Amino acid sequence: MLSAVSPVSLPLQENLVIVPRMDQAPMADVIEIQQLLARYAVGMTKDDVEAVMEVFTPDGSYSAFGDTYPLADFPTLVAAAPKGLFMVGPLALTDDADTGTGEQPLCFVEQKTHAMRIGWYADTYRRTDAGWRLHTRKMTFLRKSGSRDSGQEHDPTRPQPTSST
Repeated sequence: MLSAVSPVSLPLQENLVIVPRMDQAPMADVIEIQQLLARYAVGMTKDDVEAVMEVFTPDGSYSAFGDTYPLADFPTLVAAAPKGLFMVGPLALTDDADTGTGEQPLCFVEQKTHAMRIGWYADTYRRTDAGWRLHTRKMTFLRKSGSRDSGQEHDPTRPQPTSST
């Protein structure tokens, strides 16, 4: 049971300005990047590759399975992937005006089998004329064995990247 907490009385100060810590991103940036990543997760869940590609910079890339895929390869990569629910957790973000880095936990549940894949994304972000966009996204999987890796490099159904980025 939660106990009641008494409010603390502070003297009223005119022209009080609360300044965020210098190591925190402005709230507008945080919200915009969170929405960007939500569009990624919803797009992946709905198998809407065009919506997913819109969250990346034109020179963006996705890394998993020991390879890095340029954005042009994303439709082929997504077509070969299992379909299901992309549930993402809160974003841990660091930004610096027009660039940023972040990490976000992921739980993917395959639609047909309900098998899960868990892990996290490590991202870089760029502010563009169209707003914040993903520049790079790298997946790390958490395995039942306790290991952490970028995926099964030997998966024969996975397409190879058309070029290195």
